[in-house]
Amino acid sequence: MPQNHLSDHASHPGPERHHAAQTHRFLPLAIGSIGVVFGDIGTSPLYAFREALLAAVGGHHAGASGTIPVIPRESVLGVLSLIVWALVLVVTAKYVLILLRADNNGEGGTLSLMALCQRALGRGKNFVFFLGVIGAAMFYGDSIITPAISVLSAVEGVKLIIPAFEPYIIPITLFILIGLFTVQSRGTASMASFFGPIMVLWFLMLAAGGIMHISDDIGVLSALNPLHGFFFVIEHKVIGLVTLGAVFLAVTGGEALYSDLGHFGKVPIRMAWLWFVFPCLILNYFGQGALVLAHPEAATSPFFQLYPDWATVPVVLMATAATVIASQAVITGAFSLTRQAIQLGLLPRMEIRFTSESHAGQIYLPRINWLLLIGVVVLVIVFKTSTALASAYGIAVTTTMVVDATLAFIVIWRLWKWNVAAAAALVLPFLLIDLTFFSANLLKLFEGAYAPLAFGMCLVVLMTTWRNGTRILAEKTRQGEVPLGDLIRSLEKRPPHFVAGTAVFLTSDPDSAPTSLLHNLKHNKILHEKNVILTVTTGDTPRVDDETRVQVEQISPHFSRVSMKFGYMETPNVPRGLAIARKHGWIFDIMSTSFFVSRRSIKVAAHSGMPLWQDKLFIGLARNAIDATSFFQIPTGRVVEVGTQVTV
Repeated sequence: MPQNHLSDHASHPGPERHHAAQTHRFLPLAIGSIGVVFGDIGTSPLYAFREALLAAVGGHHAGASGTIPVIPRESVLGVLSLIVWALVLVVTAKYVLILLRADNNGEGGTLSLMALCQRALGRGKNFVFFLGVIGAAMFYGDSIITPAISVLSAVEGVKLIIPAFEPYIIPITLFILIGLFTVQSRGTASMASFFGPIMVLWFLMLAAGGIMHISDDIGVLSALNPLHGFFFVIEHKVIGLVTLGAVFLAVTGGEALYSDLGHFGKVPIRMAWLWFVFPCLILNYFGQGALVLAHPEAATSPFFQLYPDWATVPVVLMATAATVIASQAVITGAFSLTRQAIQLGLLPRMEIRFTSESHAGQIYLPRINWLLLIGVVVLVIVFKTSTALASAYGIAVTTTMVVDATLAFIVIWRLWKWNVAAAAALVLPFLLIDLTFFSANLLKLFEGAYAPLAFGMCLVVLMTTWRNGTRILAEKTRQGEVPLGDLIRSLEKRPPHFVAGTAVFLTSDPDSAPTSLLHNLKHNKILHEKNVILTVTTGDTPRVDDETRVQVEQISPHFSRVSMKFGYMETPNVPRGLAIARKHGWIFDIMSTSFFVSRRSIKVAAHSGMPLWQDKLFIGLARNAIDATSFFQIPTGRVVEVGTQVTV
C-alpha cells in the first residue's frame, strides 16, 4: 500500500504551502473554525441524546405528552455508546483523519470531490456527476432543516422557565428565523468576529454541564465500551435500527468539517476538533446519560436539566445564540455551494452580491436566501416541534455522507493511485456505517424523512434539467454556426467597413463565429479594427492563478481568440481578466471596447431531446437567469445585446 498518499501530502504540494503560511495564524483560525465549522454539530446535544433515548425505549413521541416509559440502564448505556462511537468513526476517523486530506487545491465539500473524480476519470462519467448533484441537493435539504430544528429546540427551553409560554414557541422561533434571514444581505463580516468566542463559551458550557452530573452515576463511563451499543442494536432489532437513526443526530454537521476546509485549513479544524470540540461534546453526552440514570424523569429534557434553576435563563439565551450561529454557518454554506453549482453548470446564473471588501468568500444570493427562508418557515409550521423535525433531519445528512464516501473511494483509487483492494479496505467500512445510518433514517420516511427527500429530488430534477437543456441548446446552436476560420477568410477577400475600437464577442464555442458577430455584420455591415472572440470557462480547481487565467491567440490582423478561465469558487470578472491580457502584449482600454452578447429567446422545439414538461422547466429557468452582462461583471454602458431565437 502506498503510504505516502495517506500523509498530509496526499493531493498536491500547493495546499501545504497555503497551510504553512497559515501557521502563524493558527489560534485565530482554530477559534474561527469553532464558530463556523462546528456550529451545527455543537448544537446537537440540545436534542440528539433525548431523541435517541426516547426511540430506544419505544417512546419516540413521549416528549410531547410529558410521560415516558421505564428506562432500562442498558438502553442509556447503549445509546451513549452508539453516540460516542458514531462521533469517533464518522466524524473523527472518516472526516478528520481521511477526507480532510482529499482537498482540491485547499477546498473541500461534495462538489470539490466531484471535481477531483472528474479529473481522475474524465468529465464524461455521468454517474460521478449524478452523485455530485445528489450530494449538493441534499445539502440544501440540510440548509433548511438545520435552522428550523436548531432554533426551535433552543426556544423550546423557554417553557422550562415559563410553562405558559409554550403556545408562543412557534411564533418566537419564526420571529428569530425571519430576522436571521433578513440580515443576510448585510453580510457576516461584522458578526463573524463574535462567532468564535461565543461558540467557545458554548462548548465550555457543554463541558461544564456534563462534568457537574457525571458523578450522578459514574458507571455511565462504561458506555465507552462499543459492545454496549453493538449488543443493544442486535438485541432490539427494529427498535435498535430506529435508535441508530436518532443517534445520527449527534453527528449531523460533521460533513461541515470537509465543506469548510478552504476557509480555515485542515490543521486548525483538526486540532480544534480533537482537543476541544470533541471532548466537550463527549462530556456533555455523558453528563446527560448520568442524569437520566439517576433521575429518569429528566429524559424529556435532559440537556436543560443539566443546569441549576438559576442558570436556565442564561442557558436558554446561550442555546439560542449558538443555534443562530449554527444556522448562519449553514446558510452561508448554501450560498457558497450555489456559486460553485453555477460555475459548474448545475444551476442557472443568479445575482451574487459581495458583502465584504476583504473576504471574497462572504457573498449573498437574494433568491437562495428567500427560498431557504420559505422552506424553513414551512418546516416549522408543519412539524411544530423539534422532536417531529428530528425525523426529517438525518436523511439529508446521511445521503450526503454516503455520496462523500463513494466519491472518496474513487479519489483514493484513481487519483491517489492506490490499488482497488487497498482503497476498498480503507473506505468500505465507513461506507457501510453510512449506509446503516441511511437505512435507519429511511425507517422514518413517513414520519418526516419524506420532506428532505422530496426537496432533494426536486433539486436533482432541476439541476439535471438545466445541464441537459444547456447541452441540447449548445448542440442545436452549433449546427447553425459558421466556422470562424471560414468567416475570417471570407472577410479578408471582401472586407467590410472598419470602425475604430475593439469589439469583444462572448461565445461558448471559440471555433465558431459568435451569433452576435454574424448579426452585427448582417445588420450593421461594419467590423471593428480589433475583434476578440472570448470564451469563459470554469476549471476543476477552486481558483486559477492570474498567470494562467488568460490565453491569447492572434489568428488574423483583425481577429484574436482569448480564452479566460476561472475556478469554480470564483465569480467571473471579464474586464479584470482582459486587463491581465496586457501581459500578453494586448492593449486593453475599457473605454474603447464594446462587448457583444447574445440574448436568446428560447422556444419549445417540435422534436426535443427532453419531455415537454422538462422543456418548459428549462425555459422557465433560463428566463429567470440573470444576463451575461451582470454575471460577468461587464459595465452595462459598454454592452451591445443582440437578440436571437432558438429552440430546445
